[in-house]
Amino acid sequence: MSIIRSRFNRLLSSQSVVLGVICLGVFSTALDQTVVVSALPLVMMDLKIPLTDLDKASWIITGYLVSYTVAMPLAGRLSDVHGRVRMFQMSLIVFAVGSMFVALAPNFSWIVPARVLQAVGGGATVPIGLAMAVAAVDKDRRGIAIGLVAASAEAGSVVGPLYGGAIIEWIGWRWIYWFDVPQSLFLLALIAILPNRANPKAKMDYLGGITLAAVLTVLTVALSQRGVFDVASPLPYITLALAAVCAAVLIMVEKRAAQPLLASFLYKSRAFISSNVSQFLVGVALIMALVCVPLMANTVMEKEVWVSALHLVRLTTAIPVGAVLGGYIVRWLGVREVCVVGLVLIGTGLLFMSDWGTEVGELKLTLPLVTAGLGFGLVIPPIGVSGLSASPSSHWGAATSLITASRMMGMALGLAALSTWGIEHFYSLTGDVSFDTSFEETEGILVDAGVDVFQSLFRISGVLSLAAIAPTLLMRMEDAEEMEETGRSSSTVTGSCAGCVENEPGIAVHTL
Repeated sequence: MSIIRSRFNRLLSSQSVVLGVICLGVFSTALDQTVVVSALPLVMMDLKIPLTDLDKASWIITGYLVSYTVAMPLAGRLSDVHGRVRMFQMSLIVFAVGSMFVALAPNFSWIVPARVLQAVGGGATVPIGLAMAVAAVDKDRRGIAIGLVAASAEAGSVVGPLYGGAIIEWIGWRWIYWFDVPQSLFLLALIAILPNRANPKAKMDYLGGITLAAVLTVLTVALSQRGVFDVASPLPYITLALAAVCAAVLIMVEKRAAQPLLASFLYKSRAFISSNVSQFLVGVALIMALVCVPLMANTVMEKEVWVSALHLVRLTTAIPVGAVLGGYIVRWLGVREVCVVGLVLIGTGLLFMSDWGTEVGELKLTLPLVTAGLGFGLVIPPIGVSGLSASPSSHWGAATSLITASRMMGMALGLAALSTWGIEHFYSLTGDVSFDTSFEETEGILVDAGVDVFQSLFRISGVLSLAAIAPTLLMRMEDAEEMEETGRSSSTVTGSCAGCVENEPGIAVHTL
């Protein structure tokens, strides 16, 4: 009996088992980030939301994005305090309850809060999963761990629309969310086999958490508004000013906190700051690519919906491949080198896309998409490894969540640029078109204007990706000191630490 117990305990401590459980959990919750793409038209019809209220319906997505971003740093730090396994389980419970409420939604007023609750649970799993994965492996395998978790999240996003479409065709959109409940309960039981280790010396900065939530909420809403690029409306700038006020209050709160949520050593670190800036710019470029590729195919290229989806799949399937590849090579080439290569691939792919017209050959279509996708995947592990190197293990949950939130903020700004600058640029190109003429006479002008808009957006996102090389050159590996929660150092990450357990002979691994 003791032999069986010993073998079972050894199995639970296996790095492969731990990473497998974490990756499965992240993949499951990541499905719901993109599954709404397939479900939204039917959701609008079922809940009787007219097309004239499309801006209102967009809050089904925007509300999820805002809550997803806000939940990350709060859940990340809570996992540092109460244990990552327990908080991962709590996140799955919240996600399951939110999914159940979405499935039951009778109207728009119900579904948006339900999606918000669902996002709180789903948004927490990625940073906590990353922190758990990094804690489960030795130092030189952190890039691989981050790459595998990131690849699982990206794979979930890729499969999401296909998974959602299949269920919709089979039994209806509500069952997408009903199926989340048994999936979450299964993952809950599976993760229960992992040991939870809380940090009794750590304390949660709840006031700082509430203030940070206010900052991220107001800032994400401000950046996601179309008017942020249009001086005609003062509302986005008033919202940005309010975000600045909230940020000032946050700084004052954090200065007085005994154990601040935003630990000062993170923002004194060149590695952490440069990683977040690079991540933000990558987020802007990523959302532009994810939206523009299928939209261009479906409009000016006049392709069927399923064909436009296949265009995007060429990009998105390359992302998890790049993430795993980046995780393996980062320990040999270094964080700066791998990230620069990834950014060059992104920029090159997007700039080649800026040459697309209404007719594009298969090779000219596929090569830039795969190139950019590999680049988007390659940059994930080095950004994560560099940012985490600035943090002791007691703050890994908070650090991973802040890095991930930077990407989401970039995506929010990118969406605003798409919906505002793109539309305004289209209007400026078609301002001389007379509606008294026939469609045949104006079609060529409108299509040419649409092509110009997409080409400009691809060009801008490509340039932004290459601009991200500048902060990337400041990235490096730092040996963060293992600090007691009072702020005093006790040992280094590479040395012995009180928060480590022996996972394999001779390998000190940080606790989950």
